[in-house]
Amino acid sequence: MYKHILIATDGSELAGKGVAHGLELAKGLGAAVTFVTVSEPFPALAWGGAMAGYVAADELTNYQESARKYAREVLDKCKAEADALGVSAKTLHVENKAPAEAILDTARAEGCDLIVMASHGRRGFGRLVLGSQTAEVVSLTQIPVLVVR
Repeated sequence: MYKHILIATDGSELAGKGVAHGLELAKGLGAAVTFVTVSEPFPALAWGGAMAGYVAADELTNYQESARKYAREVLDKCKAEADALGVSAKTLHVENKAPAEAILDTARAEGCDLIVMASHGRRGFGRLVLGSQTAEVVSLTQIPVLVVR
């Protein structure tokens, strides 16, 4: 049924449930997996003030280095879990994009036929205030999305 599953993760405990669920599904189906994690752009508000160019450049470098290190840790853990289950997997770190946009772009570019991601399942005002990358992915894609709560 599904041959290539995209599993989105941010490294959180909740996302870990999505990773585990996606891997078990991939194992059962004999599907390949691509893990993706996304680093959002450096906050634009950090560029204010007279000395901002000098200070923000250092902060930008620190932000990028930290984001890359964190992504490597998250993706290495996911890859190790896939290897332990005998699931063929690759990893991708997308930088400087909104998560939903990066997930959708990656799913299309990699030819994935299912997206697996976790969600808190918030409704109403909580979802409105916090936003929902999962809801955005679900509403903008033609690819089936499995939401793990």
